[in-house]
Amino acid sequence: MNEKRSFSISELSQEFDVTTRSIRFYEDQGLLKPTRRGQTRIFSTKDRVRLKLILRGKRMGFSLAETRELFDLWDETLTGNEKQLLKMLEILADRRAQLEQQKNDIAQAEMEIETAETRCREALDELQKKKKQQDAGQKASKQTVT
Repeated sequence: MNEKRSFSISELSQEFDVTTRSIRFYEDQGLLKPTRRGQTRIFSTKDRVRLKLILRGKRMGFSLAETRELFDLWDETLTGNEKQLLKMLEILADRRAQLEQQKNDIAQAEMEIETAETRCREALDELQKKKKQQDAGQKASKQTVT
């Protein structure tokens, strides 16, 4: 199997469905380090994997600073280390806690919306009943006058 060893920015953009501008931004942030051939960026398989990890981290709510810290820890050794794994677990625990808080906040907001909706419907029903009674009363008094 002949595996591709370098990629253009447009190839990575298409593969990961991101803009070339996003990839250049990640490069500016020091997360990707393509080589250059003139003005052309040449991305390695390492850059490709890093882009994949950046996007995965983004979906999980990691900040770019957290992603950079994990990459830096990985770069300290050839295979990563305990320090990196502990940092990853810490970030995951923090993110899980944030998501739990968001779920609780959403549940609370839904209950408040439901309560407000119920009160509005009850108030509307009362107004509509009063209006019907007034309309019926006006109709009756018109019939009496005529």
